[in-house]
Amino acid sequence: MKLKDARHLSPSAQEALRYRVVNAVENGMSKSEAARVFKVSRTAVHHWTKTIASVGTKALKAKKRGRPKCSRLLPHQAATAVRLMEQKCPEQLNLPFYLWTREAVQQFLAERFNLSVSVWTVGRYLKKWSFTPQKPLRRAYEQDPRFCEAMVGNRIPRNLSHG
Repeated sequence: MKLKDARHLSPSAQEALRYRVVNAVENGMSKSEAARVFKVSRTAVHHWTKTIASVGTKALKAKKRGRPKCSRLLPHQAATAVRLMEQKCPEQLNLPFYLWTREAVQQFLAERFNLSVSVWTVGRYLKKWSFTPQKPLRRAYEQDPRFCEAMVGNRIPRNLSHG
C-alpha cells in the first residue's frame, strides 16, 4: 500500500486529516481499516487515538512549526548577565570557577534565572554579547627567567658548565 506523505500538507489540512481519522475510529472503524482508507500508517492512527484518549482533542491541533524565533533568555536577563560578568568574577557570585568559562556562565544562568541551556548555546550567547575566548599565554610557569635570559645571550650558566 502506498502511504500518503502528509508532511507536504498545510498544518490545517494535517489537523483535519487527524480529526477525520480519529472520528472514523471512534465511529467503529478499526485502526487498520482507517489507516488503509486514509492512506496513513497504522502507527500514526494508533498514536492519534491514544493521544486523544489521554490529552484530549487539543492534542490534534496544528502547532507552530520550526525553530522558535526568540531566545529563551529574556532581554533583561541577558543585560543582567552581561553586567555581572563585566563587573564580577564567578568566585564573587559563589560559583566554583575562577574565570568566566562557558560552563561557569551555564551554571550562573541555571542558578540565577532557573534556565537550563547547553554549553553550545552559552557559547552562542557569549559570541552575541561580544565576549571572546582568551587564549592563555604559552609559557611554562616553572621556567627560570635567569636561565632563559642566559640562553638567549648564548651563554651557558655556571651551574650547567663542565668544570
